[in-house]
Amino acid sequence: MKLSRRVSWFLLAFGVWSLVIWVTFVKNLVKDVSGLAFDDGHPTAYFWVHLALAVASFTWGTAIGLIGLRGLRALRRTP
Repeated sequence: MKLSRRVSWFLLAFGVWSLVIWVTFVKNLVKDVSGLAFDDGHPTAYFWVHLALAVASFTWGTAIGLIGLRGLRALRRTP
């Protein structure tokens, strides 16, 4: 199956966006001073749930971005 150029670029852009958003989210989660993520220096359930969501979203975003990249490479090889 071949992806169109438009779909491939969309998937690649989604992957990059996902990388930027979720890495930033995790950085902010670790720096949290509101007391939600850490209680007396120990991670809370809030921290672990949101970290799991971020890791899952980051993983899926990376996979989707790689599909877009492979689609663009396949289009470049075809005459």
